[in-house]
Amino acid sequence: MEVLTDGLGLVEGPRWDERDGSVWFSDALGGGVYRRTEAGEVETIDPLRRGVGGLVLHEDGGVVASGRRLAYLRDGGSRELLSVAGVTGFNDIEADVEGGVLAGALRYHPFRDEDPVPGSVWRLRRDGEAEELFGGVTWPNGIGLSPDGTTVYVSDYQEACVLAWDGGSEARVHARAPDGASCDGLALDAEGGLWVALGQGGGIGRYAPDGAIAEVIDVPADFVASVAFGGEDGHDLYVATVGALLRTRTDVAGSPTYRARV
Repeated sequence: MEVLTDGLGLVEGPRWDERDGSVWFSDALGGGVYRRTEAGEVETIDPLRRGVGGLVLHEDGGVVASGRRLAYLRDGGSRELLSVAGVTGFNDIEADVEGGVLAGALRYHPFRDEDPVPGSVWRLRRDGEAEELFGGVTWPNGIGLSPDGTTVYVSDYQEACVLAWDGGSEARVHARAPDGASCDGLALDAEGGLWVALGQGGGIGRYAPDGAIAEVIDVPADFVASVAFGGEDGHDLYVATVGALLRTRTDVAGSPTYRARV
């Protein structure tokens, strides 16, 4: 794997921007939102924002960032998009087909050793209205859409599994982490396969569309936090870890992702 940048805390939220070939990412522990240009230079977008577990590219430029609240960052400024009473923070996020934003909402502080309280997945619609889609996710993490846009997948880091929601009242368990690992960030490929960062398992789990694990890919890191597809042909895989942002190539292309329009 190629090292794109290192010397960071916990890299999260990688997003490849097809408009200029840059890669956006955050440092969830060290703080800040950053952009690596195609030439390899790293630009600081917001040096102070902390706890950013996910980023989504915006149609008008810039990014939507998670944290205590969802916010739109562009040209050195920020605009608050969503804050919910009782939600301690939003973790990973994903844009939906209409330009809204799906967000995993925490209701406790896991890094303060608080007792777990089940969280949920929210949708901030394109028109600015927000709704809770489903609950029962203890520690919501990676989030993504099936290639046809009908199924929402979300990692539950606490329970070491990936849930799938098809629009009903509850989500179902779709996949489980191998022993000694958990389920952190995730991405879908064009064939409906699921690529899951295995956290302390130090690798990436590649799951078939039926949820069966097909392969575990070793990553030269103690902790793997997130993955995202990109590149002109969709075969680049960006891997966020403790300390570094990496890139490798895959045999299958990533599933299309969308830009926020909120």
